[in-house]
Amino acid sequence: MSTKRQKKRLGKEHLQRIIDLCRSFEERGLDPFLVDVDHILTIIHEYFPEWEKPEELCLDAEAINQLASAIKHQSEWIKHRSTSLYTDPFLIEEKLRKLSNEEIGTIFLKSWHPIVELEQISPHSLMEATKYWQNLIPLNERWQETAGLQIETGTTTREELLKQQIITEKEFSKELEMFWQELKQKTMGEEKIDYWDFIGAKTYEETVRRAYMTSFLVTYGYATLEVDRLEEMVYIRSYKTPIPIVGNKQAISLPIPVSVKNWKDWMECVKD
Repeated sequence: MSTKRQKKRLGKEHLQRIIDLCRSFEERGLDPFLVDVDHILTIIHEYFPEWEKPEELCLDAEAINQLASAIKHQSEWIKHRSTSLYTDPFLIEEKLRKLSNEEIGTIFLKSWHPIVELEQISPHSLMEATKYWQNLIPLNERWQETAGLQIETGTTTREELLKQQIITEKEFSKELEMFWQELKQKTMGEEKIDYWDFIGAKTYEETVRRAYMTSFLVTYGYATLEVDRLEEMVYIRSYKTPIPIVGNKQAISLPIPVSVKNWKDWMECVKD
């Protein structure tokens, strides 16, 4: 009697170990084929006649259920590997060991599809490279620090412009008066005119001279400049009578570049 009781206890332990084993493979995602299905079935079949109580039969059924789940995972594993053309690495290793070096090389060349090409260095290219390095200037001469040219803006005087023949010896006040009359004629009294249309001339030297005279018209109150910042345009408008600067009021300086490029751009617009 005691022997039967011991066999039941041992059988229950086996069934519980089977249940835990199958669950651990499912939960950890291990290879399901590590579960020895035939051996487990033998154990279940061996102890099945001993079960009498409902809880014993439930334990046996649970073991069968977990074993069936392991078999299901084996089936899914085979389907997945077969559809993905999976080959066991151990089988590949065994096949490679049986192949000769020539056979492995042939298989490699058939399956090799390089996307880059390596060019080898020839004796000629080595000689050319040597000549190149030998003809290079030493680093202490190549990397000498050279000071960049700095061009600063400045001012000029009437005397300097006279020497450069930008303005004539004619009495300056009379020339300025004539220039003002010309502006009033072109602007019909109080209409504004494009700055470059007024100072522009056929030569760059004459354009600079007219820009210089225009600056005095604005400074002495004969005319005023208007800036359209949206259109990036500058206009000049003449006054009927000069408007002197009141007291010590500081006039606003408006730098307008009169470069050769600006003049050429204006000439192109005039031609069009």
